[in-house]
Amino acid sequence: MAKEKVSKKPSERMHVFDVVNYIVFILLGLLILVPIWKVVVDSFTKVGIYQFRLWPASGMFTLDGYKTIIETQALYRPFVNSVITTLLGTLLGLVLSTLGGYVLVQFEMPGRNLFGYFLLFTMIFSGGMIPEYLVMKQLHLVNSMWILVVKHGMNVYNLVLMRNFFEGIPGSLYEAARIDGCSPMGIFFKIVLPLSKAALASIGLMFAVTVWNDYSTVKIYITDPNQTNFQYKLRNMIMDGDTPTTAYEVSQNTLFNAGIISAILPFMILYPFLQKYFVKGVNIGAVKE
Repeated sequence: MAKEKVSKKPSERMHVFDVVNYIVFILLGLLILVPIWKVVVDSFTKVGIYQFRLWPASGMFTLDGYKTIIETQALYRPFVNSVITTLLGTLLGLVLSTLGGYVLVQFEMPGRNLFGYFLLFTMIFSGGMIPEYLVMKQLHLVNSMWILVVKHGMNVYNLVLMRNFFEGIPGSLYEAARIDGCSPMGIFFKIVLPLSKAALASIGLMFAVTVWNDYSTVKIYITDPNQTNFQYKLRNMIMDGDTPTTAYEVSQNTLFNAGIISAILPFMILYPFLQKYFVKGVNIGAVKE
């Protein structure tokens, strides 16, 4: 008598998939965390080493790298510049993205699709570095830290994400608000924005990271040392050998890794508070009525 084949239940197959999924993502997480942890350990180690250690060797622990960065007065103004430009750039980016995305979901607006195609065109084709430089010069933004605010204030990709999120809001809410006599801007402030916390948090974090980490714009457009940002000054201090003179005996490798941690620390602190919104924001525009 032939044995009957026993087919696995869908729940069992799903269980195996979950196990494999967890293993794969744990391995990917380790691949990401191991280099970061090495940088952290090396930033607390007196002498740079090539081997991977879980923690500094006995007698090698030091805080001199961080003390050097904190006590270097040449980094104070660039740090303040970075904080100001990041806050203002994020605010400007959110204002333009939310308003632009809201305009693009006004289906009765003439030329809405044409305007959207023009915006998408700029994502594919750019005017080039020289025309961009001439435009910035005409706007008197060359050699000014405000170029970091204006240059990143308009991001078409983030605008499209906001438009997709607004399109995912049930149309019945818009219709009910119109019946109650709410104006388009009233709908925007009373209905759309309160429902967009996840989108605002995730896209705001994208804007903030972009402005905070911008090095190339400062390198190209700014020569005044008083207008540079924290990333640019920190990079020059470490990579170009412009190491500050302090009372601490700190190796170049220790200072280099301490600088990396100092640059990413603000967002390491900020991200846990925005994590729940950021995870929701990953699915922006994925679900519609």
